[in-house]
Amino acid sequence: MMAPRWRRLLAEGIGSAMLFATVIGSGIMAERLAGGNLAVALLGNTVATGAMLFVLVAMFGPVSGAHFNPAVSVVAAARNDLGWGDAGLYAVVQLGCGIVGVWIAHAMFGEPILQISTHARTGIGQWTGEAVATFGLVLTILGTVRHRPEWVPAGVALYIVAAYWFTSSTSFANPAITVARSLSNSFAGIRPADVVPFVLAQFAGAGFGALAGGLLFGPHPSDMRSA
Repeated sequence: MMAPRWRRLLAEGIGSAMLFATVIGSGIMAERLAGGNLAVALLGNTVATGAMLFVLVAMFGPVSGAHFNPAVSVVAAARNDLGWGDAGLYAVVQLGCGIVGVWIAHAMFGEPILQISTHARTGIGQWTGEAVATFGLVLTILGTVRHRPEWVPAGVALYIVAAYWFTSSTSFANPAITVARSLSNSFAGIRPADVVPFVLAQFAGAGFGALAGGLLFGPHPSDMRSA
């Protein structure tokens, strides 16, 4: 039985705020401590994000599915595992609370709360990276929920850790976090002008991931309960 809507939305909101704060906050911390070594900074950002994902998916998966990602919520709705109205509400909460998480990260590190990123991320290579990253994320969710549900938190976290390093874009794989990262002129930021192509690539990758998951694993009524 699904939790009441208000509880699911609260879980999505708190989880998104914590995840987005982790992405931005660990990026700021990593950049400050890395002494200009971008590989070290990316490693710090990666480890913190993966660790937080594991915790959040394990904690909130039984409540809301732990999507924290409009692309995941849309796939859930397309597979009839979540109502379209709920998917829309999830996306609004994910983005709104995620932005609050970005602002909290800025406050923790003594940065201006309101920022606009100037970090350019564009080009066919970056867009392809986002499509691949989101494709793999959705496929990971569908496969682990179907065959190894106890491995969903670890599977999602480990996939994102790997995708930070094997994709050219460092794996945003999330439309809401892409928009939120445009509001942070930090290591993890992205220029507002580069957001739309990233988001389009992410939804395309999610669609192909859902198609591949359906072909590989077949339909299942609880495929998107945990993400």
